[in-house]
Amino acid sequence: MRIVAGKYGGRKLAAPKGRGVRPTLEKVREAVFDSLGPRFEGASVLDLFAGSGAMGFEALSRGAARVVFVDSEQRSLDAVRQNAAALKVVERSISLMALTASAAIRSLASKKERFDVVFVDPPWESGIYEQTLLELGLSGIVDPDGIVVVEHARRYPVDAVHGPLVMTRDRTYGDACVAYFRIASAANEPRQVED
Repeated sequence: MRIVAGKYGGRKLAAPKGRGVRPTLEKVREAVFDSLGPRFEGASVLDLFAGSGAMGFEALSRGAARVVFVDSEQRSLDAVRQNAAALKVVERSISLMALTASAAIRSLASKKERFDVVFVDPPWESGIYEQTLLELGLSGIVDPDGIVVVEHARRYPVDAVHGPLVMTRDRTYGDACVAYFRIASAANEPRQVED
């Protein structure tokens, strides 16, 4: 697994040890980041269910100012730390939260944090997409012009509306799908995610 483009382009990433981790495929990451274009320059990014941290590190590679990595599994956080050290990521540009997504969302909301881009990629069979997206939408941590990027299995479609979060696109890449959500008021504006 490697970073696709940007200042860390081509660098390899370590995956968490053990079973049950499904890193986002390189072709899917490339499609997501290409579709979002310059949105990452100076952005604040939240990587929920971080795993190896591939999405967050790709965002940093493409100019994000800061990434918060969230995972409840210690082995995933160990992989994020290992990857940050290998890439020599500036310490102040990342933070790690050893919490469930729900607990992290509540904690970040209590601190009035705001994110330009949020990645949501829980285990496909987890059944927690709806809860996580609703909590995100109601929390106030997604910037009004921000975007939430959700990876899900084609066999497990994601509902199009979660409180104020509204799906603007859903793209399929083999078994994987990527849905893009925006806050309802922003979703009606002409600027949308492009292929």
